[in-house]
Amino acid sequence: MVRSLAGNLFAQVVLATVLGLGAGLFFPGLADDVGWMTALFMRLIIMAVGPLLFCIVTLGILGAGSLKTVGRLGGQALLYFEIMTTLALGVAVMVAMGLGIGRGVGFMPTAEDARMIASYGDHAQNLRAGGISGFLLSLVPRTPAEAFAQGNVLQILVFAIFAGCCLNGMGERGAPLVRLIESVSELFSRMMGVIIRVAPLGVFGAMVTTTARYGLETIGHLAGFTALYFLLVGLFIIGALGGGLRLAGVSPLRFARYFREELLIVATTTASDAVLPSLMTKLEKLGVERQVVGIVVPAGYSLNLDALSIYLGLAVIFLANATGTHLTVWQIATLLVTALITSKGAHGIPGFAIVILAATLASVPSIPPASLVMLLAVDWFAGIARAVGNFAGNCVAPVLIAAWEKRLDHTKMEGSKNPLVLRISV
Repeated sequence: MVRSLAGNLFAQVVLATVLGLGAGLFFPGLADDVGWMTALFMRLIIMAVGPLLFCIVTLGILGAGSLKTVGRLGGQALLYFEIMTTLALGVAVMVAMGLGIGRGVGFMPTAEDARMIASYGDHAQNLRAGGISGFLLSLVPRTPAEAFAQGNVLQILVFAIFAGCCLNGMGERGAPLVRLIESVSELFSRMMGVIIRVAPLGVFGAMVTTTARYGLETIGHLAGFTALYFLLVGLFIIGALGGGLRLAGVSPLRFARYFREELLIVATTTASDAVLPSLMTKLEKLGVERQVVGIVVPAGYSLNLDALSIYLGLAVIFLANATGTHLTVWQIATLLVTALITSKGAHGIPGFAIVILAATLASVPSIPPASLVMLLAVDWFAGIARAVGNFAGNCVAPVLIAAWEKRLDHTKMEGSKNPLVLRISV
């Protein structure tokens, strides 16, 4: 059992959660002694966020540019991805604001939290003091090094967008730089993989501190957050994705059964990379044209993260309410745009949800970045819904785009010789 636990990160997180909950309830004085664990984990995350996001966004722009070469099909896919992720994010924010999730937690940042807040630069102050003009000027770093040194994520994003667009136009002359960025991305992805191994320590410290400081009521709020997230992902799959399938003439229930093995693997491993070949093969058997599958599925794994968008929308409002932070309409808009940009290309990075959430919070530093430690414990459980929701979205997207482009073979879908294919619903 010990050997099995040593190789199972999810089991380690569950054990750390249970032990932290018990320690916080029965030994509250321990909170002062283990707070460094969470602080260490957060500092490691912040250390890697800036360079990693620069690589993600730059390479994401280069990837999107390559899709343009396929013309109309690539454009339709990109349009669909943006519509669905924006819809998911917007609905999540409205639901979270309507329900007021997180109110009553009363998270109070410590001196360590304040130091972490200061590390994100002064662009929030520019927003408050200088209005729109001050905010726009704060988006452009004086030097790229300054943006990375201050951890100013919005400035890093602007620099990455410029770099990606310019590299896209350089052709072969930019190939050495592209390879360098790919290598740096691999470096920081591996670094994030090492950092995530420390997550059980961070979770234990967070649970002890949160329980000792705020009691069981806060744990109830976190459980409610997780339950609401599972509910919204389920409703999105049934309503938005299922509704889209019906419009395309496909039975959602038969479609789900068709991918039941893949869904089970994704739910148990909280990762969908292993089922990518099977997904593409089954879609072709289903009647989706090979060119559509070859373009939409790989691009969707990076650009069509519906469940991640729902998570980000819920999480930022939850943390704002939990810290008593009032968000203006402009700040909410900034958070939404930042979340949409930073989430692109993040698939496959260990602990990517934590990384993206940290980057999103950095766009409005009035929300203490350290407050996301409250979500560390439940983030691993939320990862189940996140993985299944993202995978479901990428199963449905090729079918809808193929139907939109009239590249869906309905005759093949109606065939009865192959027991795996679906029939069009009546």
